Amino acid sequence: MPPASPSPILRRRRLGIELRRLREAAGLTGDQVIERVGWASASKLSRLENGRSRPDPQDVRDLLDLYRADGALREELLAITGEAGDMRGWLRNYPVMTQQQRSFAELEAGCVEISEYNPVLVPGLLQTPGYARIRIASAREVDEAAGEPEVAEDIETEVGARLARQSLLTRAPDAPRYTAVLEEAALGGRAGPPDVLREQLMQLCELAMLPNVVLHVLPGDTPVGDWYLPPTAFSLYRFADPQDPETVAIEGGFLNVMSTEVKALNRYKVVFEWLCTAALSASDTLSWLIQATGRLPDAAAPSTVAYGPATAPTQRRRHHGRLTER
Repeated sequence: MPPASPSPILRRRRLGIELRRLREAAGLTGDQVIERVGWASASKLSRLENGRSRPDPQDVRDLLDLYRADGALREELLAITGEAGDMRGWLRNYPVMTQQQRSFAELEAGCVEISEYNPVLVPGLLQTPGYARIRIASAREVDEAAGEPEVAEDIETEVGARLARQSLLTRAPDAPRYTAVLEEAALGGRAGPPDVLREQLMQLCELAMLPNVVLHVLPGDTPVGDWYLPPTAFSLYRFADPQDPETVAIEGGFLNVMSTEVKALNRYKVVFEWLCTAALSASDTLSWLIQATGRLPDAAAPSTVAYGPATAPTQRRRHHGRLTER
C-alpha cells in the first residue's frame, strides 16, 4: 500500500523553503553563505533552497550551524532531510512505479485533500484498467505518428503503476478527502467502447459511495460562473503538514506544469469552487452515473479495439482496494 507519509520530493521542497527562510532571517545573501561554509559550487545552495537536489545531511548541518537554528527546529529539519533523501525506500512501498506515474504519486503521498477537474478524461485515480489501457495506448499512437516514439515501459506495467497509485483512496484510516468534477463529455462514447465505459461508470458509482470521495458530474450545457470556461485540467493538493506547500498541477496535454505559487493556487481554488457549484450535487451525480450505465448497450464479449488483446478489460480487484495521464 502506498505510504501515508509525504514523498521525498515534497520533503525536499519543504526543506528548501525552511532553509531559505532561515537564511533570510540571518540577513545573509546566497554568496555570503557559500563563502562561509566553503562550498565550491554557487548553484549548490540554490538547488537546495528550490528542492531540486537530494540534500546531504552534513550540508544541512553546516547551514543550520551558520543560521544558528534552535534545537527543536534543527531536529525537525534533520528528520526532514533524512526523508528527503530516501527515494528508494519510499518507492519500495509501491508494487510497481514508472517514471511517468511517479510525479503524480509524489504529490499524492501525504495528502489530506485532493481536488481534480478534467474536461476530457476520467482522472487517473478513478480509472479502471480497461479505460487506462486505452488512454495509454492511444497516447502512444500520437508519439508514433509524430515520429517521436518514446522508450517506455510496456502498457501493462504503466497500467499497474496507475493501479498502485489508486489504492490511496481506500487507505485506512488516513485516506485523503478526494473531490473530482467530471465533465459529461469525458464519460461519453468517444472515450471507449461500450463495455469499457460500462465498467468505468460502474466503478465511479462504487467510488462515489466511499465516505472520503465526492464526485460531481458537470452537464455539457451548464454554465460555470459568468460563462467561464476552464482552459485546462488541473489538480489541487493539500498536505497533512500545514507547512508543506500546497501545490497545483496543470495538465496541458503533452506538457504538465506544477506550481506552489500562491496567486496561481488561489485562482485555481476559485475556479474549482465555481465548478463544484455549477455541477450536479454528489447525490444527483450518483443518480446520473447509474442512469448513464443503464443506457449503455450490453456487450456480449469484451471489446477488441485496435490495440490488440491487451486492451480488453481485466477483472476488477475492488476487494483489495486496488480501484481500478493520470
